[in-house]
Order: sequence, then structure tokens, then C-alpha cells
Amino acid sequence: MNNLINYLKGSYHEFIDKVEWPKWSDLQSSTIVTAVATVILALFTFGVDSAFSKIINDILTLFINLFN
Repeated sequence: MNNLINYLKGSYHEFIDKVEWPKWSDLQSSTIVTAVATVILALFTFGVDSAFSKIINDILTLFINLFN
């Protein structure tokens, strides 16, 4: 039990005194960059998925029409 208490005290000391927390403006700019990159990646993924879906649908329609 004593080891757990020492660990928690050491962790608290580490977080309070030794960790350099980012400034609020840095957090805001990082959040904006992350949000924009996420939207761009989502749009790209949607575009590729739509294109592949259309291509596969066209190929399947072609094969179905060949054998009917």
C-alpha cells in the first residue's frame, strides 16, 4: 500500500512541477489544424469510396447484362 501512495505522490509531483503544459493559443491552433485535416481526409475517403462504388456497380451491371 505504501508503494502505491509513493507512486501517486510522485506522479502528482511530476505532473505539477515537471510537465510543461502547452499554452492556450497553441492548443487552439493545434485543434484547428486537426479539425481541418480530419474534414479533408473524410472528404477524400468519401470521394474514393464513391468512385469505387460506382466502378464496381458499373462492372456488375455489365456482367449481368452480358448473361441475360
